[in-house]
Amino acid sequence: MLLPHQFFKLLSDETRVRCLLIISREEQVCVAELTESLQQSQPKISRHLAMLRSSGVVTDTRQGQWVFYRLSDNLPGWMKKQIQGLVDSNCLKSQYHQDIKRLRAMASRPACCV
Repeated sequence: MLLPHQFFKLLSDETRVRCLLIISREEQVCVAELTESLQQSQPKISRHLAMLRSSGVVTDTRQGQWVFYRLSDNLPGWMKKQIQGLVDSNCLKSQYHQDIKRLRAMASRPACCV
């Protein structure tokens, strides 16, 4: 499991934070959803998800052609509180709101996530 300094280093990238915020709120999302909502390239999103997965912060599950990412069930309480604190933070609301708005407007979301 990550030590606190490793976890905070992981959060030093805006794209990873935004991915975590969406994953936390939506419970599970695929790369296509993150690509659309964050307006980033698929390789960039996949690279950041790989870092989050290898650190144990998120897990992935394959459902047919889709791979879905969710927060790990094994996160320690302090880490869950930090992530939830980010979700609840007023300073992130405007950017986070735009990401969620783009996700909600996505025309072809996987059937399980609509």
